[in-house]
Formats: sequence, structure tokens, C-alpha cells
Amino acid sequence: MSTPPTVDSDLGWALGAVMRSYLKAAHEAVDDVPGGPRGYQVLSAAGRGEPGSQLALAQHLGLDRTVMTYLLDDLESAGLVERKPDPADRRARRIVLTEAGTERLCELERRLAAVEDEVLEPLDPTERGVLRHLLERVATRTGLEAADACSVAQEVKDKLEDGATARPRRRRS
Repeated sequence: MSTPPTVDSDLGWALGAVMRSYLKAAHEAVDDVPGGPRGYQVLSAAGRGEPGSQLALAQHLGLDRTVMTYLLDDLESAGLVERKPDPADRRARRIVLTEAGTERLCELERRLAAVEDEVLEPLDPTERGVLRHLLERVATRTGLEAADACSVAQEVKDKLEDGATARPRRRRS
């Protein structure tokens, strides 16, 4: 099967094909972490030390507070994060990586780098840099709806999963 000639110049098709390929492989790369991609997002944010409190982290990742609580419970049970009292506000808890969490985050980042290498395999290193730069310019231009990368990736993943589970309706004769 070959790509129809009209698809060659279709930006939406090309972006969709790359995004589906990346999301599928990235999801598999982080699937063994409690919470999957969301768990990875928490580990990544905690590894950078931003934002510090549980509530701020939930808001930053666009997660409901209750969902965040359960996710953190699972990550804490796995020994990957700890909730520590915030010295500035004793009612708040800061989310910090444990040593095991730091090691796991490094492993996940290596896996995701391998996914990126696989998806961008047809491009040489210079072309990869140019692609990243151009996509960043388009994604951050004035006028586009502001959204963090985690929210966008989750939205696309949810839409892809909804499409995969949708069944075509049968026609009645």
C-alpha cells in the first residue's frame, strides 16, 4: 500500500501520522509507571522542582485534585515520590522524588529519547534540530491558544483513544 499523492502535501495528515506514532511509542515507554503518562509527568515536574505543592502541581498538569491525590498515592506506594511538609506553609505538601524516583525518571527519559530517535530516524541531527525549532516557533506564536505540553499531549491521546473505540454504525437496509 502506498501513500496517495494528495497526502504528500497535507500538513494535517503528516502531523497526525507523526503524532500518533510518537504517542503510541511514548505511552508504551512509560506504561509501567503508576499512572502511565500522567505518572511520568508528575515525576518529571517533581524532578525539576516545579511547582512545589501538590495543589500547584495538579493545576500545572491540568489534573483534578482528587485524581492527583490518587496518582500521588500510587507513586508514593511505589517508592518514587514523597510528600514533605512545605516549610513556608505547614498545611501544604511538597512533592519530591525519592532516590528510586530519580533513577526511574532517568530511565524513562532514556526510553523517551529512544522513542524520539525512532520517530525522527529519517532525519539527520541537523534536520531534527531545525524541525524542533520550527515546530516550537509555530506552537508558541501569538494567537495560538496557550496550553502546556502535558495538557495538549493528554488531549490528543484521549481523542485518539476515543477514535479507536468508536465503532462505525451499521446501515439498516
